[in-house]
Amino acid sequence: MEGDEGIPPIIERRRKFKRICVFCGSRAGYKSSFSDGALELGKQLVERKIDLVYGGGSVGLMGLISKTAFDGGCHVLGKNNEIYMQISGESVGEVKTVSDMHQRKSEMAKHADAFIALPGGYGTMEELLEMIAWSQLGIHEKPVGLLNVDGYYNSLLALFDKGVEEGFIQGSARHIVVSADTAEELINKMEEYAPVHDRVAPRQSWEVDQLLESTTSGEAQES
Repeated sequence: MEGDEGIPPIIERRRKFKRICVFCGSRAGYKSSFSDGALELGKQLVERKIDLVYGGGSVGLMGLISKTAFDGGCHVLGKNNEIYMQISGESVGEVKTVSDMHQRKSEMAKHADAFIALPGGYGTMEELLEMIAWSQLGIHEKPVGLLNVDGYYNSLLALFDKGVEEGFIQGSARHIVVSADTAEELINKMEEYAPVHDRVAPRQSWEVDQLLESTTSGEAQES
């Protein structure tokens, strides 16, 4: 076209992930670096136009990342139940109420293309470990990332290495967990992730659709 000579083409980053599920604490932790990490991840989601799936709530790191993503124009989907709402506060963005914590995890997994864990407590670690186990079993092949802010997960990563050393975790399965110190590096590494471990059973051996769609009938009854 005339007049366009010399104008460099605009190269837009191609999205590999449409939605990422983030597990994180309902507390902010003592170090400001934890909050900074949540804000950084939220900004990366906005920059890459990746929507957020999370456990709902507006407090702690959960509140920081959800508000950052929502204010930046990302669609935010919160999966929460009424009991937990009393602790975590009102969700940001779209809210889907679930009946229990098992349904909450399966719903988050169903709607996400990948998973990232920020620093958090028992609940965060339980969600993280379940997604790792599901990958090992062959239930899903989605990347599972650890945002290792300020070395928070160093001991957990060392435990995984110990599991390999002592023969409880296959060396190839250790690669299920993708970790990095910054959100940008982590998402870049997750985009390159490809499973190399032996699945316990092929995906079709698990009733995956029933597992991840187990809440559909419940939602239909509620509506």
